[in-house]
Amino acid sequence: MSAPLRPRPAGPSGPAASWDSAVPGARATSRLLTVGVIGAGRVGAVLGAALAAAGHRVVAVSGSSGASRARLALLLPEVPRRPVAAVAHAADLLLIAVPDDRLAGVVTDLAQRGALRPGQIVAHTSGAHGLAVLGPAVAAGARPLALHPAMTFTGTPDDLARLDGISYGVTAPAELRPLAARLVADLGGVPEWVAESDRPLYHAALAHGANHLVTLVNEATDRLRDAGVSRPEKVLAPLLRAALENALRLGDDALTGPVSRGDAGTVQRHLARLAATAPESVPAYLALARRTADRAIAAGRLQPVDAQSLLGVLADSGREVAA
Repeated sequence: MSAPLRPRPAGPSGPAASWDSAVPGARATSRLLTVGVIGAGRVGAVLGAALAAAGHRVVAVSGSSGASRARLALLLPEVPRRPVAAVAHAADLLLIAVPDDRLAGVVTDLAQRGALRPGQIVAHTSGAHGLAVLGPAVAAGARPLALHPAMTFTGTPDDLARLDGISYGVTAPAELRPLAARLVADLGGVPEWVAESDRPLYHAALAHGANHLVTLVNEATDRLRDAGVSRPEKVLAPLLRAALENALRLGDDALTGPVSRGDAGTVQRHLARLAATAPESVPAYLALARRTADRAIAAGRLQPVDAQSLLGVLADSGREVAA
């Protein structure tokens, strides 16, 4: 069942009592922020709905694709769709939720068209970018904020229940930090302050952990099917849940399996069968096995003398793949 849209409990002064002083020149008729969302993708539509549930006034949103219209019908059914410039004009908080490589162009276009104004908060949801990409908005007098939810989204109401307690990678000017912290709190999250120069590393870590995990799980699922397992998800679910929980709790001490034991013969048989059945999986297996060996050695789980044969197998297989 989809999570309902419920207003969040507010403090004694209301959910946004301090926003008037935080947003000079705000045009809202109440003490709540007026919010515009550019990009009705999975993230923008969900965060817009979460802000509305927190009591803010989402007054306009952009998004013209069929998928965007379907998301808006589920999450923001009463909010009108408008062109991007009209969304910007209407908002005290402009939330730009577009793909990373489109972000700079959207911000530049809005600034060139005079759609931004002094005192307006212009925030984006990109993990890869910090404040530099909002330079044209700052030149127009707007105040910049990078606000990235560390969560994967489906673009459905079910996402709203997953927002409680998650971290947001936030980069903000010093004077905007209290406002950023309040906004994250309204979303039910916790701010993680990320320096401008560290945004690419922060985002690489999340992508490596979450996006590549999906690829890894699907690779394992496919190889189990190749081995004749009819319901690979049933086999993998308890194993992967335990491995993830152990890794988060124990770090490298959670390592198990043939690489951490230095079982070169087992790994060699893995590689031979993979090469015959699914050669496209061999490079990824090799890369992860090498990195697993490095971490196991550094953590003292695998002694260097016991790793020699294993590292030889990985090196030889790597040369064969390259050839």
